[in-house]
Amino acid sequence: MTNFTLLKGFEVELFTGTFEGDNVGVASAITKDLPEFVKEPDQRNLEYITVPDKRYSVLKHSLLLPRKKLRKWLDQKKLTILPGSTLSLGNTEIFQRSDVENLYHSFIEKNYGTNVVTASIHINLGIDHLALLFSALRLVRCEASLFLALSASSPFLAGESTGAHSQRWIQFPKTPLNVPMFVDHAHYVRWVEEQLSHGTMHNERHLWTSVRPNGPERPYSLNRLELRICDLVCNVDLLLAITALLELRIINLINNTKKYDPIEASSKDQTELAFLSDNNDLLVAKSSLEANLSHWENGKQIKCRDWIREMVIDVTPLAKELDMFHLLQPIESVLTNGNQAMLWLDSYSKGASIQSLLEKGINEMKREETNFIQMKSIH
Repeated sequence: MTNFTLLKGFEVELFTGTFEGDNVGVASAITKDLPEFVKEPDQRNLEYITVPDKRYSVLKHSLLLPRKKLRKWLDQKKLTILPGSTLSLGNTEIFQRSDVENLYHSFIEKNYGTNVVTASIHINLGIDHLALLFSALRLVRCEASLFLALSASSPFLAGESTGAHSQRWIQFPKTPLNVPMFVDHAHYVRWVEEQLSHGTMHNERHLWTSVRPNGPERPYSLNRLELRICDLVCNVDLLLAITALLELRIINLINNTKKYDPIEASSKDQTELAFLSDNNDLLVAKSSLEANLSHWENGKQIKCRDWIREMVIDVTPLAKELDMFHLLQPIESVLTNGNQAMLWLDSYSKGASIQSLLEKGINEMKREETNFIQMKSIH
């Protein structure tokens, strides 16, 4: 029985803008003054990366401290960090380059435009055993939609309600269009080399899918799984709950590969599993917790909310054994009350403006950072 925990790290993409929720691009200036932040192709968002750690208390600090530092810089410009994963009130007609000399940025602007101007959370879990890594990739790809449902926070675009819960995942270009369910490392290396030779991938990073292997020298040297599907989760306790659920799921897989690896446990073949997973992702992007999905085990229909509840029940014994059960508690609140997108859409349907909802989200983010820093000073 494996009861170790995994290294965990985050790539956090954020939008900057006014206190009224309008997007304002200042990434070039920020990265000159704060080198721990990284530019995205468009000025209006930027990224920071946390140092991997196994401890959730350390991860919480690593997630909130850069936000606090960024906010201090933005305050001087009368700007702030914006919630949400799309240009909720932003101009989607103009691409605002952060680095006009960067050729890769030129490629992205030319081929994708503002469809890629989104904010998200990438969750990385350390797995350096290659057979286990690809087994975990298969399971997580088949269940990625559930993590999107918990994180969905992008129902607005350019001042309008899109009707979707994750407009980000609907508009973001999945590249290449058809990604197989990788059987092993050799299959992945062969496939990536083919994509690069055919030009369907611009470079080894140009694999934009719900989950992918990552490491110091892709596709050859790999040491982690990267879940890329989640919208921006502003509430750090919820983000850590999502991460804990993902980690517990993978540890269960390590303990019982035959039960949890879709290639071993599903009645579907690899092609069917890839199609089912991608389709579930899009269904959840449209209606998140209310989506009717196809379960990877047998293809039977199951409501997204019910599937997540089943998953939480399944990992609960392990969570208690590892003293992680308390970390999962925010998930129940989402299942009962709705995710960020659902809460926003409910208020919007009752007459609240997008601006007022963003303003409330801005204040909630700032309050979370302030409370955490005050608690740290007390202790």
